[in-house]
Parts: sequence; structure tokens; C-alpha cells
Amino acid sequence: MILPNAGLALAQDVATDKDAKPSAEAPASNNATSLETVTVTGSRIGRDTFTSVSPLQVITREETTLAGFNSAAGALQSNAVTGGSAQINNAYGGFVVNGGGGTNTLGLRGMDPTRTLILLNGRRVSPAGSRGSVGSADLNVLPTSMIDRVEVLKDGASSIYGSDAVAGVVNIITRKNIDGLSVEAQYNVSEAGGGDETRYSISWGKTSDRFSISGSFEAYDRNELKLGDRDWARCQTPYVRTVDDATGAVGAWGSDDFIDPLTGKTKCYQLAGRGSNGVTINTISTGTRTGVGAAGSVGSSFNRWRPNSGVTTGLVGFEGVGGGLNDLNVRDTFDPRQLNNSMISPVQVKTGFVQGAFDLQALGNAEVYFELLGNRRESDQTGFRQLSLDYARGSILLPTQLQSSVAQTAPTNLTNGQPLGVRAFIGAGNDHSEQTVDFWKITGGLRGDFVWTDWHYDFMVSKARSDADYTFEGFRIDKLAQSLDVVAAPGGFACRNAAGGCVAAPFLTSQVIGGKLPQDWRNFVYGRATGSTLYEESTVNFSLDGPLFSLPYGEVRGAFGLEYRRAKINDQPAPDSLTNNIQNFTSAAPTVGKDSVKEIYGELEVPLLSGLKGAEELTMNVSARYTDYDSYGSDHTYKIGGLWTPVSWLTFRASYGTSYRAPALFEQFLGGTTGFLSSATDPCDDLSPNDSPVRRANCATEVPADFRATSGVTSITAGGAEQGLKAETSKNFTTGIVLQPELPKSFGDLSFAVDYYKIEVENGVSRIGGAEILSRCYTDPQFRNGGSFCRLVDPRAPGNGALTVHDSYINLATDRVRGLDFTARYVRDIGPGTLRTTVQATHFLEQSSKLFPEDELEDFNGNIGVPSWSATLDATYEWKNWKVRYGLEWVDSMQSYGYYELDRATSPYKMHTEDYYLSHLSVQHKWDKWSVTGGVRNLFDAEPKKISDSDKYYRVGNAPLYSGYDYLGRSFFLNVQASF
Repeated sequence: MILPNAGLALAQDVATDKDAKPSAEAPASNNATSLETVTVTGSRIGRDTFTSVSPLQVITREETTLAGFNSAAGALQSNAVTGGSAQINNAYGGFVVNGGGGTNTLGLRGMDPTRTLILLNGRRVSPAGSRGSVGSADLNVLPTSMIDRVEVLKDGASSIYGSDAVAGVVNIITRKNIDGLSVEAQYNVSEAGGGDETRYSISWGKTSDRFSISGSFEAYDRNELKLGDRDWARCQTPYVRTVDDATGAVGAWGSDDFIDPLTGKTKCYQLAGRGSNGVTINTISTGTRTGVGAAGSVGSSFNRWRPNSGVTTGLVGFEGVGGGLNDLNVRDTFDPRQLNNSMISPVQVKTGFVQGAFDLQALGNAEVYFELLGNRRESDQTGFRQLSLDYARGSILLPTQLQSSVAQTAPTNLTNGQPLGVRAFIGAGNDHSEQTVDFWKITGGLRGDFVWTDWHYDFMVSKARSDADYTFEGFRIDKLAQSLDVVAAPGGFACRNAAGGCVAAPFLTSQVIGGKLPQDWRNFVYGRATGSTLYEESTVNFSLDGPLFSLPYGEVRGAFGLEYRRAKINDQPAPDSLTNNIQNFTSAAPTVGKDSVKEIYGELEVPLLSGLKGAEELTMNVSARYTDYDSYGSDHTYKIGGLWTPVSWLTFRASYGTSYRAPALFEQFLGGTTGFLSSATDPCDDLSPNDSPVRRANCATEVPADFRATSGVTSITAGGAEQGLKAETSKNFTTGIVLQPELPKSFGDLSFAVDYYKIEVENGVSRIGGAEILSRCYTDPQFRNGGSFCRLVDPRAPGNGALTVHDSYINLATDRVRGLDFTARYVRDIGPGTLRTTVQATHFLEQSSKLFPEDELEDFNGNIGVPSWSATLDATYEWKNWKVRYGLEWVDSMQSYGYYELDRATSPYKMHTEDYYLSHLSVQHKWDKWSVTGGVRNLFDAEPKKISDSDKYYRVGNAPLYSGYDYLGRSFFLNVQASF
């Protein structure tokens, strides 16, 4: 979505002048001459110029409606705002993300959401979500139906707004001066089914000479989109190609995919994480023994088997799977129930918002004002659960031919102190996760004239609270172990310890291995676990602004203020999660912490020249803030900016600023959480000659050449306060040119803006990602001797060679982002109407980071999920009561061959994506008090681009998990509004 005023910073008043005459709701004006002194996001000083010192993108309510967005979250996460950088949205429901399942966050400039500040009417929107990692505003809480416009400041503003405004600021501004009642309904439906969106809202308001009050209530519902709902996501394959080592000849992508001998077709895999052909199911693991191999297997000795009643020799009733490079391919990994997994998780959101003001006619013409925002989100996700059921050596629950098996001599947490005899890998069916998040925020204040009528004060108090419950399902380890410790009983087996209504585990049969589990036993060992998360934030602010003194070319204006903020988090995981009692699921400790900050800030705007030849305007803006955190001590930030208009059609602008961000509460205090990565995440698992020579050489120092990982990688995550986590600092430089040539009226109105930006964060607080740490460690030529990422990887466990990686919050030595923003706008009267065309493009020049000071910066720019180019086109033709819009989104091709030391010409893995285009078309008609808008999103039904399976990227089907792609396909929308 590209807007006519994007990038050119046409300003509207954030808070309507209380002395304005009552009127019907006023639409946003594009006429700069109609503007009085206004407050532009990025400054606390009102000004009456067309452009701002910092680049600003304005998104209006009507534009989002024409674009077909049914929620504020969808509009803000669009490529037009994010520049193609990846965001956490509803497609991440099956992953552990900050804020918990169902959350939607926004991070500008490709940076973490904790570095983008979200405001509502110029005031912070506090974090909301579930689980311990709540630290960013959840876009689901925004009152979509009351939003008038959004101002996106793509520039650092920590000295003006405080911590978090590192990459930019998003200010959501609500409608004012509402008189009467309005209703709105919108329905978005996908052509292929699934993922439909519905929103109903009612808004009302009353304005008089002394008071105004307005509010809204809305209900938003997004249906689930399952993997099975889209053909391109139903069958995930390795999507690799043949490579002739002798000639270098390569085949088509997918030509080297495994053909299942049982079906003669390419084998489907699901549940794939990074580098995984799926989680093994419908098989058992034993000690190595001789037997009959399944079609496609290699050799005659195996330690993995699947049921086959036709086998009468060797291990009777089982055929061996594995051996050679087809080890994982021959095993069973697909279950049709996996197609029930959520690709986009469903959500139901109800939001109420009320705002009002009353003129006291006292205390300096003071006005009392308030805002109340209340929101409930109910979200859920469907997944697929694998059950690893461990039978002890000699267990009477094993068939006779398996009772002597010893898969490993060490006991497991299910074998009751006995050696592991047989492990059954069972597809246990779908599981469900749920989140309920109640959020409210109340703001009250007093504003008016301060002593002198041309000075104004604002005293504000705000309190916000996010209260969440989160539930998930799983197999309880203690009950599994109890049920596996059995004795013979009439008619079968009985638990040795019958406490709690214990039901004996099932005798190992082909049906059990295939996932057909006795319901009474499942009811005993399987259950729901619920945790709770509370996040609270309080803010007190007092500010003053007005003219200080006069200079020859205007008044020096100032804004000054004091602010105090206090926040606390209390996440209490479910008891079974606390005790690590859920099999193959993360364990977690409580996350409890609090912090507070005291700040003082000031801003000056100095008009140096005005109305002169070569200096139509020359203005300087300076701001500074002193910050004192209870946890991290004090520091100061500043920003210097300037605006020079030598002639009316040319403007230069530049700013330089610093920031100081104490780690978010969860980054400091996150309770130790143990999770598990796929065994295929082990960099040494199932190596082939095509793998990186450096990786193969490093692996050779630790494991045999034919190493197969038999257990997952343990990933330990924790807050960094106890490890000496430091506050992060950054520098932000932006400079740009705005061209508005004075052209003949017949030619039209042309405007162009280009801005260069550079953000460099020192001691950046972040997690690397367990798979990324492992990959970088094992592709480091210095390996264990060089330190770097290998410092975060424990030595391999004796015996099975299992890995443990520490992925806690640490201070990255440097994060750096550089790039260019382009905006071109053309407006011309054509025929009976007016054409408005806007093109906006973002070009990242660098997106790099390094972990330790002695490391080299590694640039991710252009890698998959990190495009170097993205652009959008918005063309709207308006005549009389009609509008027709065409929108185009483009994400540049991406490739990761060089980053991972692969040769694109000969790599068996497809590590690139082609250019991606999305087209949208809509039409709007207004008459009397009605408005109807309808259209098509993804007009040509573009599908996400494909990549190969590797240990680098998560995939949905064969497409990368990337928010810049549309998983819905072609969809239709209809929006109806009426005012009374």
C-alpha cells in the first residue's frame, strides 16, 4: 500500500485544537496551506511547513480501505511500511516467538520490534502477549475502526520519545470531531478457501462547545488456513537437483528428490524444521542387527525399522529403513493429519476504545482529556505431535523378538532406570495451543495554556496491563514412565503403581507404531497445561512547549518535559513446564522482573534564515534526553537535524542522533527455557560430498564420516541480566532531498524524495538462533580454536555425540543497517478525474552484524528473507464519487549461495528466490452517507517462491517462512460503511 503523501511528510494535527468548531468528522486534507501549527511525528514542536526534518510516511484510513486491509496489523506489516523486512505475523503460530502465539509485531529497517516504538496519539502502546518474552506492542490491540491515519517516522528518535525509538516511530492517530453514528463491515474471502477475515464495527461521537467524546467497538475474526488448504503447501519435498561431479552438469530442481519405492512418486515430508526431511514416525529404533531392508535402503544391518508383516526372516515383522545417504528418506515422516497444521493461525479480537475531553474554562483555558482502550484476543494453533515411546530392555510390552534389544545402555526418563530397549517413533496426531490475552490501557491528563498564552502544558498519566493465559497439550513424562512400568495381569497388563488411575501402556504392535493409540491410555498420559503472563506499565509525563525568543527570521521554539515509566513482568509457566514434564516440549522457569526509568528531555527549533534568495528556509532542530534506569544506570542521547530549502522546489534535510536502550524486561529476566531443535540441525548430520569443505573438515575432528544424529539438539535460552547483559547504544544518520518542481498545470504535480539512512547499534541485545549458531560455528575455519560462535556450543556428549547450544540474550558487538528510500508522486487531472500515482522503493545497502568485537561484520543483505530491494506502486484514479485503485508490490530476488559458501552454478540446493510480484485492484463508490469498496488482492494468484530443504531456513511447503509472501492466494474483499 502506497499513499499519495508517503515519504513527503504532509502533516496533520495529532490533537485537534480544542477551540475548533464542532463539525462532522473532517477528512485528512492534502492542502498544505490549510494547515495551522501542527505536531508532526518526530518532533514535539508544532510547525507549519510542508516537509519535516525527518522522513515521514503517512498512511490514511481511506487508503488502507482501498488496499483491502481488514486490520491495522495487516496494513502496518505490509511491504510498503516494512520495506520487505520480515515480520512476526499469524503465519508464525507454530513457532516460539516473542509475545507468544498469535502476536503481530512491527520492526522497521529490518530490526527487532523492540527497536521500533509504537504510539497511540503520541503516547506509548505498552507490550502485550503471552509467555515470558513479552516486550513489544502487539498490533492486535489497535482500534482499527477509529484510526484516522498512521505516521511512520523512519528515523531514530530516542532523544525525543525515549527508549525503543531506535529504528523509527509509528504513531497511530485516531479520528476526532465525530458527530453521530457510523457502522462498518468488511469481509475478505480467499478464492481457494481458508484464512477468511471478517470485521464489524460501530463508532459514535458527540462534540459541543466544551466537550467531545467518541468511541468504537469492533469484532475481528480470522479463520484458520491449514497446510492442506493450498496445493503448493501439501507436499514438502527436498527440492534438490542432481549434480554430476565429473561434468558439473545439473538437473532440474527436484530431480534428485527421493522417489518412494512404495508409491513411485516423489516422497512428501512434513513437520520440517530447518534442514529436516521431517520428524520420523511409524518406525522403531533398536540396537543394530541384521534384517531385511525396505525398498530403497542400503545394506543388511539396521537400527531403524518399520512394520512389515510380510517379513519372516531377520527381525520378523519389520523391515530395515536407512543406510547410506537415503537414511532419512526411507523412513516414514508423513501423516495426512499433518495437513491440519495451521499455516495461518485463527484469531478472534474484540476491541473497545473511548476518548473524550472537557474544557474547564479555568487553569489556563485547560482541558481534561482521557482515553480508554480495551482489547481481548483469542488465538489458537493446530500442530502435529510426535511421541517417542521408550520401552525398557526386556519389557513384557515388547514382542518376543524385540525383548533382547538394547538401543542404548543408558536409561531414559521413561525406562524407570533400565537400559533403553526399543524406542517407538509414533505419529500421535494433532495437538492444539491456545492464547487468551486481555489488554487495557487508560490515559488521563490535563492540558492548557501555561502562564503565557502562547505556551502550553500537558500533564498525562497512563496505566496499561496485559493479562494472558496460554495453554498447550502434551504427553506427561511422569505418567508415561508410570504407564510403561507394568506387570502381567488377567487379560493383559497393569501398572505396577496404580496410583492416579494409571492405565498400562499399549503392547508394541504395528497399529501402535502407526499412531493408533488406546484412548483410555491416551487420556491418562496426555493433557493440557496452562501458564499465565502479566505485564504492567505505568507512565507519568509533564511537558511544556512554546516560543522562547525571537530571531530576525522567526521565533525559537522549545519543548521540554519530564517522564517516569515503570514496568514489570510476571510469567508463570504451567507446573508441568516448570518441572520439564512435557515430552519433547520446552521447559521454562518463571520470568519475573521489573524496571523503572526517569527522564528529562528538551527540544529546540531555531529558524536561521527565511524568505531569502538561496534560503527560502533554513531551520535547525536539536533535542536531548537524560535517561536514568533503575537497572542500567544513566546516559544521555541527543539529535541534531536541519532543513534547508534554497528554492521553493528543492529541500535538503539531514539528522544525526544517538540512542540508549536498556534491555527489555524479558531480555533481562527470561527464565531459563530448554527447547529442542531437530536432529538434522546438527551440522555434522548426514554430510554429503556437496557440503562445505570447511564444515566437513570440522566435523571430522569430532564424529565419524558416516555420523547420523540420533537425538535432537538441546537449545538453552535465558535472560541476560545474570550474565552481565549491557544496555545497547546506537547512532542514526539520515539525509535526504525533496524535489517539488514547479511545472505547468497541464503537466501535473510531480514530487520526489530520496533519503539515505544508516543505523549502527553497539552492544545490541539479541539472540542469534540455535541453528544459526551451530551453522556458523561449524563453518568457521578456526572452529573450536577460534572462539566466536563456537563459544556458545558445548563439547559433544560422549556416546551419542549430542549437541547443546546456548542461545541466550547477549550483547552483539555491532548491528548495522544502511540503505536508501525513494518516493515519487505524480498527480494530474485526466479527463473527468484525477490520477494519483506513487512509487516507493527501499534499497538496503547493508544489513550486517557481528557477535564479538574481534569478528568481521557478516552481511545478510540480499539473503533469503532479507531482500535488498522492495518497492510498491499505488495508482488511484478519482472522479466524482468513484475511485479505482491498482496496487503493485515487488520483492527483489534473493540468494544465499555466497553467504553459505556455495556455488550457485553447481549447488544441489536451490538457495535463491525469483522476483516476487503481487497485484491488487479495487473500486470505491460513495453516495450520501454510504461508502462501498470492493476488490481483489493478489489479482494473479501469485504463489510463494520455492527453495530447497537445508539447515538454513524454515519452510512452508517448499517456500521460505517469510512475511513478505502472500500465503492466501487470490482473495476478494468488500467493505461497507454508513454514517447516521
